[in-house]
Amino acid sequence: MRIVFMGTPDFAVPCLQRLIADGEEVVGVFTQPDKPKGRGYTLCPPPVKEEALKHNIPVFQPKSMKDGEAEAVLKDLKPDLNIVVAYGKILPKEILYLPKHHSINIHASLLPRYRGAAPIQRCILEGETKTGVTSMLMNEGLDTGDMLIQKEMEIPMDMNGGELHDALSELGAEVMSETIAALKAGTLTATPQTGESNYAAMLSKELCPVDFHKTALEVHNQIRGLSPWPTATTVFMGKKMKLHKAELGSASNQPVGSVLADKDKIEIVCGDGRTVSILELQQEGKKRMTAKDFLVGHKIPKGVLAE
Repeated sequence: MRIVFMGTPDFAVPCLQRLIADGEEVVGVFTQPDKPKGRGYTLCPPPVKEEALKHNIPVFQPKSMKDGEAEAVLKDLKPDLNIVVAYGKILPKEILYLPKHHSINIHASLLPRYRGAAPIQRCILEGETKTGVTSMLMNEGLDTGDMLIQKEMEIPMDMNGGELHDALSELGAEVMSETIAALKAGTLTATPQTGESNYAAMLSKELCPVDFHKTALEVHNQIRGLSPWPTATTVFMGKKMKLHKAELGSASNQPVGSVLADKDKIEIVCGDGRTVSILELQQEGKKRMTAKDFLVGHKIPKGVLAE
């Protein structure tokens, strides 16, 4: 089967690797244009491009999918199927339906829950205990196509957004491989999406400040959901702090926002009278460190509040 793969970030790489390992005929890879990074603004290729070039797969990086150029390239490639994984561009219907088997998307949620750009982190922020990956037939809506294969996984209480990202990228490769196998065997069935849907909007730094009037569980989910980026923040002792890692603490009768330091532990009191224990933090302009190491050089007086 002739396959065109469309993807850009690290999340999509295991799917491309799996296509190659499965012996599929990947006739081309579409990915986003190279972007400047670092202080020198050096142009850097997307992870998917780097992987494709390792295997001598032709790479295409159109700025637009709607001006006819991408469509012309696809017509020359004559794919039987488009596989789309976190590509980052809207595909017009001329491209969606061009291959014989149209276009299949690998989406990192249990659709119809968490359509949109940031389903991985949003499910942690919302306190979900399970998530998964869905393959779907793409249509012109935003993640609204008929579902094909779904696989679930549990979300451990200590798993952060980055760790869940990595786990789902591997699960996505499994789902994709099974979907293609079922398509070839003629056993693939499509199921319309029904039920409640949440839009998983792109993450931004506006989500970072922590409101400790929320419950300890909500704060804990915010800290792990925004790790490693954009990272939950607070301010105490006049300094902005990034909160990289935490766990649920203990009951406390101190005022909401109280920062409690005891030897190698920093706890902050939340709105339900329970604390979150900060395990790793980073003062603005300083290195990330454990709470124990932070307390070696910083004494936290009684009565300090996190804002």
